Amino acid sequence: MTAQTAAKQMPTITNGVNVTALFDTIAAVKADPKLAHFNFRATNRWQTGDKNCTTIKEFTGASQEHRKDAEPFVFWNGEHPVLLGEDKAPNPVEWLLHALIGCMTTTLAYHAASRGIAIESIESSIDGDIDLRGFLGLSDKVRKGYSSIRVNMRVKSTGSPTALTTLAKLSPVFDVVSKSVPVDVTITTC
Repeated sequence: MTAQTAAKQMPTITNGVNVTALFDTIAAVKADPKLAHFNFRATNRWQTGDKNCTTIKEFTGASQEHRKDAEPFVFWNGEHPVLLGEDKAPNPVEWLLHALIGCMTTTLAYHAASRGIAIESIESSIDGDIDLRGFLGLSDKVRKGYSSIRVNMRVKSTGSPTALTTLAKLSPVFDVVSKSVPVDVTITTC
């Protein structure tokens, strides 16, 4: 085996990310933009009161269906007693915080790796404020959801805080939460 062949077979790993595969993916999407189209799906079933269950399994991406034969991921939603629940699971707005910080962390690690920025650790905290008057219909001047969310990331890295913040904000969930996205709602009765 030549040194050149060995170099082709040994991927570059930075921050636990296979950067070689990442750049191969970028090249493939540039060559065929249809590969970039993904469709993620979930189903949910209400049980009673505060209890409902979301199931996530198949998704479409890179022009094919994925996870067809895999076990589904199942997530329970609940509410704290102060919100009239039994506190058996996080509530949906807590899951949103989980999704946001998880996506920002992964995005930061991947984009830093693609730029050769080493990250030794990322520890984060996230919190948000909700005024229930909006949800309860007591004020049309108060948002129903979060009025603000604060993300604090402590990153041990060779990158600057400004550069790392820019990379973390490339997160798809950050984009959805900070810019909002149209949501089409259809309800049918049976």
